[in-house]
Amino acid sequence: MNLSIAEAIVYLIASGGHGMTLEKITDEINARKLHIRKDGLPISLKQVYAVIMKNPQIFVKEDGRIRLTM
Repeated sequence: MNLSIAEAIVYLIASGGHGMTLEKITDEINARKLHIRKDGLPISLKQVYAVIMKNPQIFVKEDGRIRLTM
């Protein structure tokens, strides 16, 4: 499965039913291979953070956790 990073974050948070830390999101995306970079390297924490910050209509950061706005 090769979702976009944003899709992978939504999938993880929605299936977990609660917010997740940035580190946990990054670890889970890499462990489950939800997003595969073209160069085959794991995604970085900075990449996940950038996607979250670029999509305030989808994600909100509260109490150290990332949650969905919907």
